[in-house]
Parts: sequence; C-alpha cells; structure tokens
Amino acid sequence: MRRAPLLTFSALLTLLQFPYSVSVTVMTSKPKVEVHENTNAVLSCEFRTEKEINPRIEWKKKGKDVSYVYFDGEFTGSFKGRASIDGATVTLRGVTQKDSGVYHCEVTARHDKIRLGEVSVSLSVLVPPHAPSCQVPETAMRGSAAELHCKDKLSVPPATYSWYKDNKLLSTAHLPDINYSLDPKTGTLKFKSVSKSDAGQYRCEASNGIGAPKSCAGQHMKITEFELNLTLVIAVGVGAALLLLSCCLAICLCCRRGCCRCCRKEKKKRTQKRHITKHRTPTDPRHYRHTQSFMI
Repeated sequence: MRRAPLLTFSALLTLLQFPYSVSVTVMTSKPKVEVHENTNAVLSCEFRTEKEINPRIEWKKKGKDVSYVYFDGEFTGSFKGRASIDGATVTLRGVTQKDSGVYHCEVTARHDKIRLGEVSVSLSVLVPPHAPSCQVPETAMRGSAAELHCKDKLSVPPATYSWYKDNKLLSTAHLPDINYSLDPKTGTLKFKSVSKSDAGQYRCEASNGIGAPKSCAGQHMKITEFELNLTLVIAVGVGAALLLLSCCLAICLCCRRGCCRCCRKEKKKRTQKRHITKHRTPTDPRHYRHTQSFMI
C-alpha cells in the first residue's frame, strides 16, 4: 500500500495562508510599508482563485478621490515608467511624499462564486529633516519679552527642535535660574525678560530620526538699552510748540468771528452797552435850546 506523500513546509504554509474556499482569496504579507524618500516601495498582494485562470488585477490609491494606479494591464498617471508588477505585487521606484497613502489591490475572478477579493496596503514615505526656517529678532530691549521661532514643514515624521546659543545647546529643563522656555515640538524659544547676557548668536536644529539633523544659519540677537535721542526730543518739543501756537491762533480767529460762545456773549454785552449810550444822547432840538438858555 502506497503512503500519501508528506506535505512540505512551504506547501503547509500556503495552505495556512490560503485555506480552501469557494471564492477568490487576496492577502498581503506587509499591510504597512515604511520606506525612505527616493527609495523603492514594494506593495505586496497575493491571491488564490477557485477556478479563474486569468483574473483581472487592479490597484487603486485612496485619497480625496480614488485614482487608478494599475488598470487594464498597465500603470496610469504618474506611475507610468516608474512602477512594475509581479503577479499582483507592485514595486514603486523613487517614491516621494506624494506617494504616501492607502493602496487597494483588487482581484476579480469571473468564474468563482464570489468574484471580487481585495486587500489594503498603507504606504508611508519617510522624509529626513530639511534646514528649518528660523526667526530671530535682530534687537530686543533689555527687560522686554522676546520669541524665537523654528519650523521644518517637510520632514516626516514631524521634527523636534533644539536651540543653540553661541554653539552651546540650550537646556529644555525648567530650572529656577533659566529665564526662557523651549518647546521641542513647536520650535519656539521664549524669553520672559531678556538681559545683556542673552545677547549672542542663535541657531535651531531639526531632527526626526530619519537621516542627519539639519540646522539653520546662526543669527545674532542684540540687547539694547532705552536711551533718549536728542534729535527726537527736539523734534517733539518743536512739534508741541507749533501745536500750541496753532491752537492760540485758532482761538483768536474764532473770537474775532464770534464762533465760540464766550466771544458771542462778550460781543453781545458790548453791543448792548453802545445801544444804551446812544439812547441817552438828546436828540430833540427844543430840549437842546432850553438847555442852552438855562446855561446862559
């Protein structure tokens, strides 16, 4: 009696991965793929059909809109010329951040009872830090607050930040003798009240564990004292004098024209006084002759 042949390890593994079913079976050996920028990304897709010999294979990328990657036996759009397929597994060459996203492998077996099978693969393209943009005030007045900003918008995952003063790393610890605070996630360095000792050259460094850290060029921050400027004082004094003279001229002109209330009252009083004086002057000629004869 002939014994049944023993199953090899690879055959057993295949049976475990693709159990007997009456429909197309689709799976991936790596549902999450992380690769560095400008390298190749392999999107695994494996399938097994019940009866179909030549199933239809499609790849789609999901985002705001669903777009085809592989359709009707060829790659489409930006994937033309930089992608290849082996079975149902796709290899993307020279990936960039734009290639990050969720991809769907769909296998259609028309002669199987359940015709469609699909699997998803998530692709993350890791981007090393770029030289961050840094904002350092050129001058700050002693005793005032000051903020320094640092940002790298391109790194994936997001970068964390460190600040250096005169090439010495600034501590992020909250100690009593430190008059600043530093947020490694936002890259903001805040001074509550700057002093002369805070003057110096500042630079920021971005790092995310992908590639080497990158720094911006050092920028100098100067601490100034409040000083009275003689020219400014003279200019303010002359301006105040001209303003006072203009006000006086305006008041005089207003009084002449009788614009203001006090001037109108004064003018009314003078008019009434002249009217009374005029009323008391004798106008009758007989009264005038009688007065003359009496005096003689």
